Amino acid sequence: MTITHQDELDGLKKIGRIVANTMHSMAKAMTPGMTTRELDSIGRELLEREGAVSAPQATYDFPGTTCISVNEEIAHGIPGERRLAKGDLVNIDVSASLNGYFADTGASFALGSVHPDLNQLRRDGQRAMQIGISQVGHDKPLAGIGNAIGAFASKRGYTLIRNLASHGVGKALHEAPDEVPTWPTKGDNRRIHKGLVLTVEPFLSQGGRWAASRPDDDWTLYSEPAAPVVQYEHTVVATRRGAIIVTLPG
Repeated sequence: MTITHQDELDGLKKIGRIVANTMHSMAKAMTPGMTTRELDSIGRELLEREGAVSAPQATYDFPGTTCISVNEEIAHGIPGERRLAKGDLVNIDVSASLNGYFADTGASFALGSVHPDLNQLRRDGQRAMQIGISQVGHDKPLAGIGNAIGAFASKRGYTLIRNLASHGVGKALHEAPDEVPTWPTKGDNRRIHKGLVLTVEPFLSQGGRWAASRPDDDWTLYSEPAAPVVQYEHTVVATRRGAIIVTLPG
């Protein structure tokens, strides 16, 4: 989507605020012993209260309202009977639509105390996303996002999951530009234009390089090789002055 009028930006900001509030409310509600299905039901009630529609459910018939991925699961985790426990690393990904506008956000949360390395990974995952967002602006190279994130990750000894990319969003959950790498690439000459709406969502890891599913579940993705992974995601709009983040709570 390309924003051309203020009412479009207002509509995008409204659904962006809703998905952000939903994600953070879900994170605050997490308790040991709660199932991921129960956590998902909180998200469903919050979205329904605002009149918003789950984007993965409506677009792909995903078997849940939100994606909840725990520990070894790194993305697209299906809400179910898995019970949360102290020390879990929980990724909550919320995307939804309202009045024809879509927004997408996600973050990795710790339930109670986790190993210091994981807390550092979480802080650096947020920083990686922020570095990527800083590369969003009119006429900037699209590959600049992944190149900047890659330099940050390499300097700190991290790896990046290289088959889970950022993407265009706004009038649909996934739209052009279809794949925006959050890792270093060569030969990508695409440029960002004013008003472009996209996500920035690096998957930062302590050794993982690829996301793969398993034979019994086509949705949930795991790191290959196995390693801790965090993901942080905002939906942003490119302007001549940089990026507007629309997925902020408020």
